[in-house]
Amino acid sequence: MTISITASAPERRRLVLLVDADADTRRMYAEYLRLSSSWSVEEAADGREALAKAITRHPAAVVTETRLPGMSGFDLCRLLRSDPLTAYISIVVVTGNPLESDIARAKLAGADSVLVKPCLPDRLHATLGQVVDAADQANVASATPAADPRDRVRSGLAPPLVSCPSCDMRLRYIRSHVGGVGKFRHEQWDYFECTAGCGTFQYRQRTRKLRRV
Repeated sequence: MTISITASAPERRRLVLLVDADADTRRMYAEYLRLSSSWSVEEAADGREALAKAITRHPAAVVTETRLPGMSGFDLCRLLRSDPLTAYISIVVVTGNPLESDIARAKLAGADSVLVKPCLPDRLHATLGQVVDAADQANVASATPAADPRDRVRSGLAPPLVSCPSCDMRLRYIRSHVGGVGKFRHEQWDYFECTAGCGTFQYRQRTRKLRRV
């Protein structure tokens, strides 16, 4: 299947995974985020459930408490960051423990931002937008080719803007792989994921084809 490259795409809701043992807390945040124009929501009540959903649903962001049944939020952060399939996910920790040592521990485990309860939903919404937008900008910057044409072989070409063949939403860029048999004979494969949960896709620069992986 050949997918045309588009210069722009309509706004789509990003998926956020809310992880908290307290159902009322999850409900409060979920209702606010669902009412916004930016987010769809998945929920998990413990660390193991959250890890499984992060791997299968590919959210743009995870919001987690540190105190969870089965697996702590610290361990969840570490596991998400250590797996190439989830390392790109933005992580916001919302914790009821204001100790500086726990805040530092969360950041060391991989959290992009740490918020201390009580945390109002509008503050969480703003923080989510900031960390995900920062991640998107970092992805674009890291994928921008160098000015020297010879460096394009080493650094790669900028990934295209492609849409999901299943739901037509803009795919989120993850990473690129460049390889080949010689300096001027190289291939580039760009990897994307659908934040609506349709899966992970590979785009081949030479053939301009997108396929599910």
